[in-house]
Amino acid sequence: MKNVLVLCTGNSCRSQIAEGYLRHFAGKKANIYSAGIETHGVNPKAIKTMAEDHINISMHTSNNVVEYLTIPFDFVITVCDHAKENCPYFPTQGERLHFNFPDPAKAMGTDEEIMAEFRRIRDMIKVYTADFVKTKLN
Repeated sequence: MKNVLVLCTGNSCRSQIAEGYLRHFAGKKANIYSAGIETHGVNPKAIKTMAEDHINISMHTSNNVVEYLTIPFDFVITVCDHAKENCPYFPTQGERLHFNFPDPAKAMGTDEEIMAEFRRIRDMIKVYTADFVKTKLN
């Protein structure tokens, strides 16, 4: 079974959404983890927007990348430039992939405008993770 780590700055939005979709799409094909170079807690709006797509991430926790140093990852996916550039040395023979998704937590405007941005980015991550599972885990 493959081990996949999704890495972000604070492990609160993008990496949590990606973890939820990867678990959903990969099923028993992979062990999915997410972490941040910092921990900010799981963003309630990320939980809400995923629930709208029938994926429950409410039990996810915000984890620091150092918690996973002993796991032999087959893939490490960074989902923001900050994590890619600032992650401490992470020993892995696994393939490193990167896609810089915008940070929905930085959205401004009304509550509905902010939720629309969360949904937009959620949908981008959904497409990326579905493609990842199709091309890398099959």
